[in-house]
Formats: sequence, C-alpha cells, structure tokens
Amino acid sequence: MPYYSEEIVDEVRNATDIVDVISQYVQLKKKGASYFGLCPFHSEKTGSFSVSREKQIYYCFGCGAGGNVITFLRNYENLTFPEAVEQLASRAGIALPTRQMSQAERERADRRSRLLTVHKDAAVYYYKMLRSEYGKDAYAYFKERGLSDDTMRSFGLGYAGKRPGELYKYLKSKGYEDDILKDSGLVTPDKERGARDKFWNRAIFPIMDANSKVIAFGGRVMGEGEPKYLNSPETMIFDKSRTLYGLHVAKKTRRKEMILCEGYMDVIALHQAGFDNAVASLGTSLTSGHAALLKRYTGDVYLSYDSDGAGKKAVLRAIPILREAGIVCRVINMEPYKDPDEFIKALGKESYEERIANAENSFLFTIRMLEEKFDTKDPDGRTAFHRAVAAKILEFPEEIERKNYIDAVCRIYDINVPAMEQLITHLAADGYRSVAHTPADNTRQPKRKRFGATDGLREAQRLLLTRICESPELYPSVRAAIDPEDFTEGLYRDVARMLFSQIEETGQPDPAAIAERFPEDEDQREIGAMFHTATEDRESIEEQKKMLQEVILRLLRESLKYKTDAAGETGEGFDDILKEKKRIEQMSRQNIL
Repeated sequence: MPYYSEEIVDEVRNATDIVDVISQYVQLKKKGASYFGLCPFHSEKTGSFSVSREKQIYYCFGCGAGGNVITFLRNYENLTFPEAVEQLASRAGIALPTRQMSQAERERADRRSRLLTVHKDAAVYYYKMLRSEYGKDAYAYFKERGLSDDTMRSFGLGYAGKRPGELYKYLKSKGYEDDILKDSGLVTPDKERGARDKFWNRAIFPIMDANSKVIAFGGRVMGEGEPKYLNSPETMIFDKSRTLYGLHVAKKTRRKEMILCEGYMDVIALHQAGFDNAVASLGTSLTSGHAALLKRYTGDVYLSYDSDGAGKKAVLRAIPILREAGIVCRVINMEPYKDPDEFIKALGKESYEERIANAENSFLFTIRMLEEKFDTKDPDGRTAFHRAVAAKILEFPEEIERKNYIDAVCRIYDINVPAMEQLITHLAADGYRSVAHTPADNTRQPKRKRFGATDGLREAQRLLLTRICESPELYPSVRAAIDPEDFTEGLYRDVARMLFSQIEETGQPDPAAIAERFPEDEDQREIGAMFHTATEDRESIEEQKKMLQEVILRLLRESLKYKTDAAGETGEGFDDILKEKKRIEQMSRQNIL
C-alpha cells in the first residue's frame, strides 16, 4: 500500500507531543497557551513561530509555514510522509505494519541512493588523484599546511584534476546517466561544448553528513583563481544551512562541548591536535538550522572564529542564534593569531587548551565589542554606552539573569549598580524592546484590521475557526447561526465541515487530524493560519463575542450574496433567499452568542 492507514497515522500522531518533538529542533518559550521561537523555515530575528500543544499544530506568522508534527518532520528533515510516520512511531514505541513503497517513494529513495553513490565514487576519484602524479601540487599544499598523511586519509582529502571534464569521464565510465550527474551538482553536461566539472584544479574537502556519507564537496583553488574556496550547490542530499563540517567525527567526542569554527582547515587542524569536537558551518553564516543540529549533541559551544573584524562580527551574529537554541556559548580569543589553524601551529595544543579554559562569556564579549563603538572618556559617550548596556541587559527575559549580568558588567566597567538598575527600569517603563529581545515578547502580533478590503473575508473565516477550536463551548450557538456551507472558499468549507463534525461526534476539536487530511504544503500552511488567528488579548469576553458575531454576520451576508447571484442566473430559490435575508437582519439586532 502507498501509505499507512488513517487509523495508524492517527495513533502515531496522538501518541506524540508536537511541542516535545519541535523542541528538539527549535528553542521554544511558553507564552500564554502557546510556545514561540525562531522559525526554522526562514531567516528571522523575531520569534514568530508558534506551536500549540492544545491544538497539536504549528504556524509561523512570518512565512506562513504550518501543519502538524508529521508535516514539520517532512519539511525540516526532508522526509517522505511514511518516513516521518516511521520516525515518530519509533519514538513513541509503536510497532508499524510492514508496507510496500509507493512508486513515487521508490523513485525518490532510488534517486537519493543514486546521488549518494555518485558522491561516494567522486570522493574515491578525488582521493586517488591526490595520491597520483597529477595531485602532487595539492599534496604539497596540504603538507605545507602541516597535515599528516593520517589526517588527510581520515578526512578523505583529495584533488580535482586540471582539466574540467575529467570527473565527468570517470563517472560516465561507471555507468551514470547525464541527468543524475546534473542533479548531483558535480557536473554540468553540455552536448555542444562537452561536460564541465564543478571542481577542477582544486584541493578537495569531502563534506559528510552525521552518518559519514559524502553529500557534497568543498574545493580550494590551486594557484591563482577565484573564488578561492568553492562549495557544491544544494541538492536533494545537501542543505548547507543544516550541515556542519566535521560533525561525523565530532559527534563521537567524549568532550561535553563543541568548538565551532569558520573553515575546513580550522576543523582539520584542531582534530589533528586532539580537539575532535571541532565543527564548521561551511563558510556560511550560522543559521538556526546549524544551532538546532548542534543542540542535538551538546548544550555548550565555544566559538573559535577568526580574530579579525569580520570574524568578530560573525561571532556577534552567532551568539543570539545559539542562545535562542538553548545553547550556552563562550568565545575563544585567538589573538594575536588569525584563526585556530595559525594558533595551533604557533603555540600548540596546550596553549589552545588554556584559551578554552579562559574563554569569554558570550554576553560579556558582546558588551566588550559594544564599548568599542563609544568614546567612554567623554561623559556623553559614557552615558550612551551605559544606555546601550542597559538595553542589552533587557534582552534577558528572566530577572535573575538580568541581576547577575548587572553585577558582572558594573564590576568590570566600574558602573554604579543602583544607577544601572534605575536606567534599566526607565527603559522598560518606556516600552523599550531591543531586536534581540523581541522573540520573548513577540507572541502578541500587531493588531490586525478585522476586515480589510482584500483579504478581510478570509481573515474573518480564520478567526471564526480559531475561536471555535479554542472555545468549543461556543459551538452550539455558532452552529445555530451558521452552516459549513456558508464558508466562501473550498478549503475553508471542507475544514469547517470536518471541525463541526469532530465537535458533534467527540465534543472536542482536533486540528492536527484535519491537517493530516490535506497533504499539499500550501493547504497545510493555510490550515495552520486558520487555527492561529490571534485576537487582541486585552479584549473582554463580551468584546470577543461581539467581534465573533460581526464575523458570523459577515459570512452569512457573503453567502447570501453568492446565493442571490446564483439565483439571478437560474431564477430559482428567491423565496429561500428572502427568508435567509430576514433571518440575518433579525440576528443583527440581537446577541447570538
């Protein structure tokens, strides 16, 4: 059968807590009835990603991603539907019946397997090239960088030949078709000009996933040429925002912390020196995906980025991302050397161990970098610095954290503690919120216009469905006034039918089960919005009922308009329309909720 039965899927989903699962990937903070964090599906600085334990669904107010726990795993881990069900079943201890793959699943699995095999064969080719006469320049380069033969072998280092079609010829000789080679990103077939390899005349660094499977490559040009470093493009098996170089080794470390670097050579040099807990983010800025991946293996990360201006900026960008993932991070001082590779070569393992032991608290590092922007010898500049410090301390949601950092910062920078506390109190009273503090205080979205000119009707329907879901005791009054057929769009009408049926049969709504019936991603996003439409928290119960009445009346009027237009074409049903119109007019003059 192509999929597991609905009964099995429901059993697995009901045995799973969506908050527990998503917390493994996203740092969530409880706010009201929901949990919020940074969305893992788009880049953001404010926590607009909402997870509801009660509804067992998630929704991002920023990008619109939404669905249930199965949808989340499918999209985050790039799994098929059955693969996601199997992973959750294993987690819940549920034995699944054996099943056969559907044709689409089989084709996808075969293609993924084929891509992994292509990369494995390419890695073998590059590995042998490095150790041949053709790879002597690259071999000499690695030796000049201080790498032993054992280290080169351990990381599978290789070389891509000087002519840009050699890998293509080799892989074709192994029986690979042009379409799979094109999908691999390693080769660009061209019937007229001949195929061109992605990597040529470069020292090669195989990139492996956590299971030690080669999924991509990095290449460092030999001699002159741009770019100096080049990575594989993203493919079915390679997502750079969720891949850490060296993790396949580092995950086995006995050290409790991870060391996060910027480049291949930094990781390799540290591993060779005995620091088998080093990883790197492939030359790209750290992402929430990287942080979530790190969180699976550790709660402590030491940042060992370059000591230049660009490296310090990268540290400042990484700190809040790691903090949001629930990771405690410290900053290793590389000065006077540029990076870990140079440091190890100059001072050795013991000195690096000392730098780890003396690594700086990430918040205090942030304040030290902040101080450089002000002339603290000038009274105005010092006052501005103090205000900036107060704003940073306000980023901490817990009072105990704020108190501890007030004491630490005031001691280091000779600031009067009561004066700093007073400044922080004034900033908070003025409604100040820094960008980094917003995730902890961003669960209340800006109040939306109830009925806009374009999307207002859709918003009204979302609001009604959300309220019925959150307050099923309102259902009898709502049902007496409105029918699922009064919803104006197909998807909304189908969801309303299911929701109404659930409440009538069981007394309780189950949005996650509804989402399960709509496999398309776009439908999942829309359903997530249907059950996450917020109302202003400050509104009283009576105000909320009044607003819902406005929503119901609007839907009824729109439905009546549709019926009137249809009757104009057929000439039928005018008596029923007149009765409905009188009913709506009567309802508008009384409280229906």
